This record gives sequence, structure tokens and C-alpha cells, in this order.
Amino acid sequence: YFDFFVVNLNDVLGAFGMDAPLPLLRIALPVGISFLVFRMLTYVIDIYRGQLAPAPALDFAVYTAFFPYLLAGPIARAREFLPQLTSPRNPHTVDSSRAFVFILGGLVKKMLIADYLSTHIVNGLFASPQTYSSWETLWGIIAYAVQIYCDFSAYADIAIGTSLLLGFELPANFDAPYTARTLQDFWRRWHITLSSWLRDYLYIPLGGNRKGRGRTYANLVLTFLLGGLWHGAGWTFVFWGLLHGVGLAVERARMDVRRSAGVSEPGVTPGSRALQRLWVFAFVCVAWVFFRAESMGNAFAVLWRLVAGLGSLGSLVTIWVVALCVLGIAVQYVPRRAIEGLEAGFSRIGWVGQGLALAVALFLIDVLGPAGAAEFLYFKF
Repeated sequence: YFDFFVVNLNDVLGAFGMDAPLPLLRIALPVGISFLVFRMLTYVIDIYRGQLAPAPALDFAVYTAFFPYLLAGPIARAREFLPQLTSPRNPHTVDSSRAFVFILGGLVKKMLIADYLSTHIVNGLFASPQTYSSWETLWGIIAYAVQIYCDFSAYADIAIGTSLLLGFELPANFDAPYTARTLQDFWRRWHITLSSWLRDYLYIPLGGNRKGRGRTYANLVLTFLLGGLWHGAGWTFVFWGLLHGVGLAVERARMDVRRSAGVSEPGVTPGSRALQRLWVFAFVCVAWVFFRAESMGNAFAVLWRLVAGLGSLGSLVTIWVVALCVLGIAVQYVPRRAIEGLEAGFSRIGWVGQGLALAVALFLIDVLGPAGAAEFLYFKF
């Protein structure tokens, strides 16, 4: 972050003819530093608030560097994780069936959906948007929304599954985010451990919604500005956070105005529910463009192609791209009881059947997946 601010300060000074650039630190940062800092802040703040007693040094070390969630979350709270270190664990009671369902689901989402969409349309679109048609750009943006969900939730699923095999429970990090009907609902479902962290350790200490409407809206915008900056030292991340902060503030203001006027919310119909979900998904997709882009100019170039590329369909929107995009969204509409039924069915087939099922699944992933595997997107944060 120091280098980010110095570069921008040097640009401002240069604009006024002050050509004496400040030096950059160019520090090599550890992988997963952002998640590590969040866990350590949680630990320190909870102790300060009297919600947690200091842990032995070894327990603290395990909490901060527990390998399943070390690089990309979920952001486990110390008061939830540390008691599990002292509770007895019996390897014979490990819920391996549930763990393997999480791990296999993560591998499928990562290698069969996220990596395919990345290599077949997303990377090319953001590398040279001027060569893409409006149709390709539209599907490329949708594909990135699906890619980042499948990629990030895949890591969380694998981390949760691996932890279950070791006898630890980690918090859920995703809950069908693209089914949300409001932005507030989206952030209750997307990166749950981050959004709850921002709420409990930033938004509420700033005053939350207890200081009047104007302060509430300002707190929302500031919280998400800082949340965007946490993702990376770049204006694209800042603008991404600003979009969500302003969107949440406007959504909250609309609700406050209706409540003050005594106007009740209209009844929900299947049609209105679908329109609400479509609106939220469209807003989130536009914001994702800035999150993915290398620069603000790159983001606007991608969005400009939605109107400037009319007249041609292009050839990159294949049946596989469309099918995987639809699958990545449709899977979020699968009822939770269906997933629980899958876990229960997997546990009933015994270890021989489970071994065969795992072997077949891994074989299919190897055959159908891309050569090699790209790193998880959130490894860079």
C-alpha cells in the first residue's frame, strides 16, 4: 500500500513540475498476507473487548497459520477456532463423507468450470477488449462472474472439507450469492466471513446505523471503500468497493424513505423476484469488471464494447461457454436439502463405494479439465 500511495503522490507532484520522485519500497509480501492480518486483528481486538482470553503461543500459531485456510480463507474467528484445539477428536467419528463432497465439489467448480471459462473467454476479453463483439463481451462478463464464484468458493469448499478430515469445523463462506434479491442480501451470501468481519470490526465501530441516516450511508460507503482497498492497492479495487458502498447506501436510503412515508413494500411475485435477482446480478457483474480489469481504462474499454461491438456475434461464445455459465449459476438454486441428501447417500455406500466414486470423479476431472491448473484467484490477496 505504501508503494501505491507513493506512485500516485509522485504522479501528482510530477503534474506540478516537481520531478523528485519518492522512492518505492518494493517489498516482497508473503502469500495470503491479507487473510493472515485479518485473523490476527480478530484475535487482538477480541481480547481487547474481553470476548477472548489470550491463548497459548502454540495454539495462537496454529490458529494464524492453519494450512487449509491460510491462503484464501475462510476468515475463522479465534473464539470459534481455538476451542476446537482443546476439544477431543476421534478419527473414527470424522465425517469423511461430508468432507469428500466438499472437496470434490470444489475440484469440479475450480477445474471444470472456473479454469475453462478463464482460458476460453475471460482472459482474452480483458487482454484485448477491442477485438470482441458486444455478444462476446456480454458473455465474457457473465463468465467472469461465474469464474470468480466457482474459483473462490472452490477454495473455501476444499478448505472446509480438508478441515473436516482433520476434525475441525470452519465457517461457511458462500451461500448461493447470485440468488440474492438485494445488494445487502448479496453481501450476506458472498464471502460471508469477510462481510461479517467488515460489519463487526469496521462498520459497527464507526457507528453503524446508530448515528442517523447520513452517518449510516457514509459508514456503508467508507466500509466498502476500505474493503475494496483490502483486495489490492489499485484504483480498480477502490472503485469496485465504492460501487458496492454507494449501491448499498442508495438501497438503504430507498428503504428509509419508504418507511418514513409509510409506504409498504409491494408484494413479491415470481416475476418481481426474478427481476430483483436479475438487477442485482447485473449490478454485481458490472462491478466485477473493475475488480478484474488491470486498470480503470481497461475496465471502461470492456464496458464500452457492450455498445461499440454491435453488429457481430463473434465465435468465442460456444455452447460450452454458455453451458458452464448457466451451470455455475443454476447450481446455486439447488436446495440445501438436496445437497444434504447427496452427502447422506455418499455416506451410505461404504468406503469401497466411496473410493470408487472418488476415483471416477478424479478421472473425469483429469480428462475433462484443462492441462494443468491455474492458481486460485484469491491467492494474490
